[in-house]
Amino acid sequence: MASPATEIDAAGQTVRVTNPDRVIYPATESTAEVTKLQIVEYYVAVGPGIMRALDHRPTTLERWPKGVYEGIKLSTRSGDHGDAFYQKRVPKGAPSFVETATIEFPSGRTADEVCPTELAVVAWAAQMGTLTFHPWPVRRDDVDHPDELRIDLDPQPGTDFHDAVRVAGAARELLEDLGMAGFPKTSGNRGVHIYVRIEPRWTFTDVRHAAIAFGRELERRTDGVTTNWWKEERGQSIFVDYNQNSRDRTIASAYSLRPIAGAPVSTPVTWDELPTVDPKAFNLHTVPQRFAELGDLHESIDDRRYSLEKLLEIYAADEERGLGEMPYPPDYPKMPGEPPRVQPSRKNAANWENG
Repeated sequence: MASPATEIDAAGQTVRVTNPDRVIYPATESTAEVTKLQIVEYYVAVGPGIMRALDHRPTTLERWPKGVYEGIKLSTRSGDHGDAFYQKRVPKGAPSFVETATIEFPSGRTADEVCPTELAVVAWAAQMGTLTFHPWPVRRDDVDHPDELRIDLDPQPGTDFHDAVRVAGAARELLEDLGMAGFPKTSGNRGVHIYVRIEPRWTFTDVRHAAIAFGRELERRTDGVTTNWWKEERGQSIFVDYNQNSRDRTIASAYSLRPIAGAPVSTPVTWDELPTVDPKAFNLHTVPQRFAELGDLHESIDDRRYSLEKLLEIYAADEERGLGEMPYPPDYPKMPGEPPRVQPSRKNAANWENG
């Protein structure tokens, strides 16, 4: 029998939570079970932080309404259907306080996507089974010019979080040399994310090129880093996923839960503590207390916006040396200047101009 609905206050707005006792995360050896109500309460507890990450940004909702259980699959871009899915269009019947932003996909199609403007939107989305929030790197008033460069350090097989932390240290030095301030966080899994606020005057293509340049410069500065798009070429390295800066590509926001056993959280950290943290220690049960004690470690992220000119100069210099455009994600239309989208092991004269 379903438990009766309850109501929760989200910064002055009442949000109704149905089936509040439904278990979304089963208990593990080290963490207690997590109910739907606890998820809503978690997001309210870290309200200022999650709103700083989402405020006025078109946001894709990653919904796991049946919970995070073995055997439950996430629907994919390639068409595989599952019980969990990405919600890119505002659902019918959304409350009046849920506002939207119109975004354009690489295909040219458009959608009205949820655009959080108040904490109640986050609480409502959580009550709808949303675990992870995926904001675009733009604001609603200008959806074609990102205000954020996102550096995604993704451990490949044979590497782990500690390898990502080492590369993050080199990334910090590179950012300092560029005159930029980066704000790190755990990914909620094995990686490290670094956010840099930028002036919103460049296109998605420009920002992606800046990310490519940043990754290539990291490759030159330290071992164990790769920008190779094809997995067969990456080796045991930390992959700088430049395509996370492409249009309609997003990263789990700061303070987002991840659909992994134990309810881990993508958690802001300081540069000084990053080398010593255990990302598994940051979860729904521990992060609210950390937030209450430390506040939002990304609180000053909006204080300054940076230019991409130096990174774009690096990209242009690399082009002159023969390092040009890189492959886009597989579901993208063919993009200007892009090399043939075929993995190197299948390279031949028929599908590779310089084969």
